[in-house]
Amino acid sequence: MLVPVVLAGGAGTRLWPLSRAALPKQFVAFPGREHTLFQETLLRLGDRTGAPVVVCNEQHRFLAAEQLRQADIAGARMLLEPAPRNTAPAAALAALEAMETDTGALLLVLPSDHAIGRPERLLTAITEAERFSREGFLMTFGIVPDAPATGYGYMAAGETLGQSSARKLDRFVEKPDPATAEAYLASGDYLWNSGMFLFGAATYLAELERHEPEIYEVCRQAHEKIDRGSDFSRYPDDAFANCRSLSIDYAVMEHTGRGAMIPLDAGWSDLGAWDAVWNNAEQDDQGNSVSGDVIGRDLRGSHIQAGSRLIAALGLRDLLVVDTADALLVADRARAQEVGEIVRDLQRQARAEAEHHRLVDRPWGSFETLAAGPGFQVKHLIVNPGAALSLQSHARRTEHWTVVRGRGVVICGDREFELGVNESTEIPLGSKHRIRNDGIEPVEIIEVQLGDYLGEDDIVRYEDRYDRV
Repeated sequence: MLVPVVLAGGAGTRLWPLSRAALPKQFVAFPGREHTLFQETLLRLGDRTGAPVVVCNEQHRFLAAEQLRQADIAGARMLLEPAPRNTAPAAALAALEAMETDTGALLLVLPSDHAIGRPERLLTAITEAERFSREGFLMTFGIVPDAPATGYGYMAAGETLGQSSARKLDRFVEKPDPATAEAYLASGDYLWNSGMFLFGAATYLAELERHEPEIYEVCRQAHEKIDRGSDFSRYPDDAFANCRSLSIDYAVMEHTGRGAMIPLDAGWSDLGAWDAVWNNAEQDDQGNSVSGDVIGRDLRGSHIQAGSRLIAALGLRDLLVVDTADALLVADRARAQEVGEIVRDLQRQARAEAEHHRLVDRPWGSFETLAAGPGFQVKHLIVNPGAALSLQSHARRTEHWTVVRGRGVVICGDREFELGVNESTEIPLGSKHRIRNDGIEPVEIIEVQLGDYLGEDDIVRYEDRYDRV
């Protein structure tokens, strides 16, 4: 059985402000794309594989589950890492999980944030790699370079394997300087490192145990203590916290004698930064990619992406302009790789814009911050049919709820009552409260918060349908 393993734990900081910690790039639908990158990763495989294993973190579990539901992808096993530890431990956890039902399982390990322009070529390469992986090889896919890129790692290809396009994996090399990248491109023997792999679960675990026994042992023990829920499986924090953070490349592929690659020319991009988004987008005859409500004159080589308002641009050259409801990025396209540094600046300043958008998804619905100032905050809450907030209390704020659509059931202290359109209630400081929607249409609420601290972490949960207590 071929099991797709989707690694969905990336942060995507270089694609801020569209990508945020709470909604990283793999879960974003970019302009011109029908599905998110996460959904595309699985949909392009069609019916060629078994049910997927998705490895992600706790914060994104409901996001991933909802996007699987929207894409009609059934049977996925969701593994929640208590802490990010790179791809080698993630693949090990997935291998141990896959072997629970099939000791001969083959794993197709895929990052969740790549774009593939010609997926039929990827499927052909997967078929060829599958044959070699059954012979004990650990296969990867080397992207045939079309430019002397300095933003990717490279792999040196060795001898050809029989009558095929597959080649032995000679060595990995780090991101080169421009002159070295030119030499790699001219040689024809160096390919970009795609981060995609295909190997037997048992073969990978054996090589991991051989070359990184500590990582293998931590993952084995964590798997023995797995907490299986109906929708998600978790690993205890104490069983995984001390695991080394290491990639599959460093942990196994650089040391194994079983490594091989399939050259792949399929319109691949990791969409790692805004210059890559510009390069992969439809462009006009002046090299501009434009989306949203944009009026432009005399533009050249620029990416302009409007969000919630009109952008008027005049005389721009090689710029990135990306607008969202609460943040605007304007950057030199040549410095796209540095956008992640801006995110780190925001994080050091504890700015909310680094973490989430103004509209925040929750398993029960969503909320959007409409206004905020010293001592107050106004939010628009949408509670989906059949959903409910957790039973909770706040230590530092009171709340006032006014229903503007639908009809909800409110619990506040020892009272339970219905609240309909144009009806309001106060949630006193420290009281246990929740609202649930027993109806068939969304319940929309305007929530006014008052207090000396209004952060989302001022919540004590007592009961929760979504296992967040």
